[in-house]
Amino acid sequence: MKKEYAFLFILIAFVAGIVVGVIATVLYEEKMPALPSPIKPPASFPAPAVTADVQQQISILRGKLKEDPKNLKALVELGNLYFDTDQFDPAIRTYARALELDPRNADVRTDMGIMYRRKGDADRAIAEFKKAAQDDPRHANSRYNTGVALLHDKGDIRGAIKAWEDYLKVEPAGPRAENIRGQMEKMRSMAK
Repeated sequence: MKKEYAFLFILIAFVAGIVVGVIATVLYEEKMPALPSPIKPPASFPAPAVTADVQQQISILRGKLKEDPKNLKALVELGNLYFDTDQFDPAIRTYARALELDPRNADVRTDMGIMYRRKGDADRAIAEFKKAAQDDPRHANSRYNTGVALLHDKGDIRGAIKAWEDYLKVEPAGPRAENIRGQMEKMRSMAK
């Protein structure tokens, strides 16, 4: 009779071990950041849905720019409308025109970099983010986006950590700071 209980105990322990192992694995994987993988735009990116209201705003801003091609405010607003509707090329062209008038505008340069990234040109995006950070040493968003592009597009964990360390120097208590610290901790263990 004792052998039967011993066999039953071993069987229960074995099953419990498997269950605990599966649960631990699932919890561990949920806490790990996603492995970096290059972002590639789909072969045929669907045309963005542009509402009639947005189209009207675009037409109004184009009209303003026909009258005054150096209207920086209208250029930025138009670029932002293209940005918000994922119209990469028009946004990039419009932001480039704005940067001809205000070459040190870190916000516009960062938005242009985001459009390059969404378009699939991570190298150009990173270059724009770094230029924005160089032009404005207190610009947090450019440093944040540098880290994002390095991690997710280039698979450069160490480079992303460095970019986010720079971000935390500029904005140590910003809204994304705690999340970035947590991500960096996980990334440091992956980079070993």
